[in-house]
Amino acid sequence: MNSSLLSGLNPEQRAAVELPAQSALILAGAGSGKTRVLTTRIAYLISTGAVSPHGILAVTFTNKAAKEMVTRLSAMLPINTRGMWIGTFHGLCNRMLRAHHREANLPQTFQILDSGDQLSAIKRLMKAMNVDDEKFPPREVQSFISSSKEQGLRANEVEAYDPYTRRKVEIFAEYDAQCQREGVVDFSELLLRCYELLSRNAALREHYQERFKHILVDEFQDTNKLQYQWLKLLAGHSPSPQSSGETTSHSTKPASGPVTGYPASGRGGDRERHSSTSALFAVGDDDQSIYAFRGANVGNMQELTRDFQVENVIKLEQNYRSHGNILEAANVLISNNRNRLGKNLWTAENGGEQLRVYEAATDVDEAAFIVDEIKQLKSEGINLREIALLYRSNAQSRVLEHALVSAGLSYRVYGGLRFFERQEIKHALAYLRLMENTDDDNALLRIINFPTRGIGARSIEQLQEAAKMNSTTLWDAAARAGGKVSAFVALIESLRSATRELPLPEIMDHVLEHSGLIAHYQNETGVKKREAEERLENLNELVNAAALFVHENEDDSLTSFLTHASLEAGEHQAGDQDDALHLMTVHSAKGLEFHTVFITGLEEGLFPHQNSQREDGGLDEERRLMYVAITRARRRLYLSFAQSRMLHGQVSYGMASSFLRELPEGLLHWLTPRFVARKSFDSFLPDAASAPAPSFGGGAPSAHSSPWRIGQRVFHQKFGEGVITGVEGGGADARVQVNFKRAGSKWLALEYAKLTAV
Repeated sequence: MNSSLLSGLNPEQRAAVELPAQSALILAGAGSGKTRVLTTRIAYLISTGAVSPHGILAVTFTNKAAKEMVTRLSAMLPINTRGMWIGTFHGLCNRMLRAHHREANLPQTFQILDSGDQLSAIKRLMKAMNVDDEKFPPREVQSFISSSKEQGLRANEVEAYDPYTRRKVEIFAEYDAQCQREGVVDFSELLLRCYELLSRNAALREHYQERFKHILVDEFQDTNKLQYQWLKLLAGHSPSPQSSGETTSHSTKPASGPVTGYPASGRGGDRERHSSTSALFAVGDDDQSIYAFRGANVGNMQELTRDFQVENVIKLEQNYRSHGNILEAANVLISNNRNRLGKNLWTAENGGEQLRVYEAATDVDEAAFIVDEIKQLKSEGINLREIALLYRSNAQSRVLEHALVSAGLSYRVYGGLRFFERQEIKHALAYLRLMENTDDDNALLRIINFPTRGIGARSIEQLQEAAKMNSTTLWDAAARAGGKVSAFVALIESLRSATRELPLPEIMDHVLEHSGLIAHYQNETGVKKREAEERLENLNELVNAAALFVHENEDDSLTSFLTHASLEAGEHQAGDQDDALHLMTVHSAKGLEFHTVFITGLEEGLFPHQNSQREDGGLDEERRLMYVAITRARRRLYLSFAQSRMLHGQVSYGMASSFLRELPEGLLHWLTPRFVARKSFDSFLPDAASAPAPSFGGGAPSAHSSPWRIGQRVFHQKFGEGVITGVEGGGADARVQVNFKRAGSKWLALEYAKLTAV
């Protein structure tokens, strides 16, 4: 049995599987067979009699991964896997709380609130507390509560330095009390309540520490602070000092206390060492830690080696996915990151093709090039489902989708919605539809209270009753109503009036600004802030879609554009069995692999994203994201960027990504003809340590040909005030670089920018 389990494993994989019963860190590179190692380790422990199936605790991050692990185990061993503790953090905590609901002070039939249910509960509570939901947006309160719990904090432990935060803490406390009364828990509560249960209840903690002699964790680099503390408790570490005051196993007192863990080395003295009663077998890759925005702490991997005095750090470096050139590019790129545990991917296969690099004049040209290459790949016998188009931001998909629809190529947006199906886009289109046709009841219902304007469900029901009674549309009923409904009618009428003579892109821009949609997403904070930023990018891309539509169509009316949006949303919907391209963000691509990968939009400020410059460790995380993108490709990899791109309805000039400069020139094959004669492309790629200076134009800046000068203060309707830092070209090709206070540095074409001097 054991020989069959171990057959086919390489030396490092076998060493990991056969490790003695002590804690270990398996540093598993992309495509190195980590799932096989993790599953085989479990099978090996059971088959050798080291542990019974019920002595295993295996933690994953997705239900899909847990199910795959169970399926593989069932194929390896003749055992019943039904009762085994294999699942996600939330799933396993739920199981433990169900078994010990009395000790956790929960009813046996407690219910779990999903994100939508939680938000509804918060809104209901805030209404009862007479909290102004404009001053305290419910989504912001929701993010505050969830992030506090993920740090292991109850309301009475959150530090509130100002009246605004103190009020949110009060809502937090009342929310917890309401959930307790109603017998419900949210997702963050599952883990926190379970941690508290174990930390306060010595008898129960010791029971599970004795039971689970082997704890195995997948994707360890994605664990957050509280998840790691929960694992430490189960592995035999003592509760943190803040969690003292243990209770008996029959106590119903809810536990509290922040999860602070043990002091890090260099911060408050030497790290306290603890002997572990269980073996913690953690599998992860610090180079693929890309979820800091969700609370993931890549530092947990180094914490593990110190907390558990890990002597066994095994590196799985042999890659079974990609050709050598792709792996070498990934290795060289990621070597620029700081504080890595360090590894170097290699393959027994040959080097394969060079990475193909393409510079396009515009984002539209970039999309056209990609479509042509996909057609060529199809002619070579490559199925569409074996090809992926990756981008840093969801908003980038719009230009690609348009090109694919025009070419009749079937595609599927993985991990997200097609552009015209996204929530914020449908909201914006609903405003336009209602302006164009006030009889559109669906459009009216979608936006009458979005953004929130105090028109409640009862008011909408009354409108529907009035419309039905009088056999009229909802708009006619609304026109006869008063109060806030009347204000909504006035808003739509004002939008119609103000945009009557405007060209389509300006109609779009005006509606987004004056409907309140832009302000709504700009005001999001906390956990929802990142999601809101993506929605804002999509709304700005809608303006670009309108501009492109005007360029490509004789009939550029609003009616024609709305028809185009509806048709494009409905065309080429790939079914589950269809051969279709995959479009996705790099975040969504983690864990997947494809024959051919296109990494698009490789420009400074786009990838790496401009936000990374404002965040500590932000560029390192962006580089890890690029590493993930590169290692998705098995055989062929394309890297593309554009000289200019439509952003916020304006032509914006960018620079090639600094990540391109970090790749060895010998690994790259430039498809753009004019680069054949270049000895080096360093001259046109930005130095990450220097100020931006575009050189796509191929000529020296000609400041004398422009009325604008470096150092001049200017104003832009979209970006606000800024200072000119560069001037280039003349006539219709003139452009300036402006450092805006709010939007950062941007290159703008003077023909379109409409700058005014301050």
